[in-house]
Amino acid sequence: MVKILIAFSTKSGNTEKLAKAIGRGAEKVGAQVTLKRAAEVTKEDLIDADGIIIGSPVYFGTPTAEVKDLIDRSVTARRKLKDKVGAAFATSGHDTGGKETTMMAIHWAFLIHEMVVVGDPIEAGGHYGAACRGTPTERDEECGMLLGERVARVAMKMKG
Repeated sequence: MVKILIAFSTKSGNTEKLAKAIGRGAEKVGAQVTLKRAAEVTKEDLIDADGIIIGSPVYFGTPTAEVKDLIDRSVTARRKLKDKVGAAFATSGHDTGGKETTMMAIHWAFLIHEMVVVGDPIEAGGHYGAACRGTPTERDEECGMLLGERVARVAMKMKG
């Protein structure tokens, strides 16, 4: 069984709602899922996970300070996250409100950790991860579930 950590920051609850949908997708294919606010994630949580999915609302085109702090703290797990699977998700209040740049900022951290980064599966129609405007719709949640499934499946393959 693979372990998937879903870390997120949320103010309005929209990002948390999308995080839960992503978790349901990972659980659907047999993964053990842990959902945590970014501020609560420890070095051990990162090291213990086979897949790490980080989500954030968009703040001026970048992740929140809480998510950035998690990324900054992840340096203590340097070289211990190699070959784990990483993915990102974002929410914003505007159609073009910086969701892609926010997800890419999260991806950069994964790449520095030598992780394997995955984006949306083709069925979700996105590229960089799950994203939505405002409160996640049923379709947004479906896309989140697909991302969770994909991360879990790739993590299973990586774990062998």
